[in-house]
Amino acid sequence: MKSIGILRKVDELGRIVIPKELRKKFGITDNVDYFEISVEGDTILLKKYAPGCALCGGTVGLADVNGHDICADCRAKIKNMD
Repeated sequence: MKSIGILRKVDELGRIVIPKELRKKFGITDNVDYFEISVEGDTILLKKYAPGCALCGGTVGLADVNGHDICADCRAKIKNMD
């Protein structure tokens, strides 16, 4: 994991501000986007919540492919591209 050199304090309500530059880079919309919070060892991970297939937005037959939810139809299309 790469450090970008930005430090933030946790406020009295447990909040951390995500810098504007990062919100812009990752397309985070204030008061709209949700995040999944998970833990790996001693690391807290934030992932922008995406409720459907990363390619078409479908919600049927989703499977994790390299950290992205991809539906069965899109996986089949990719497989047939070989």
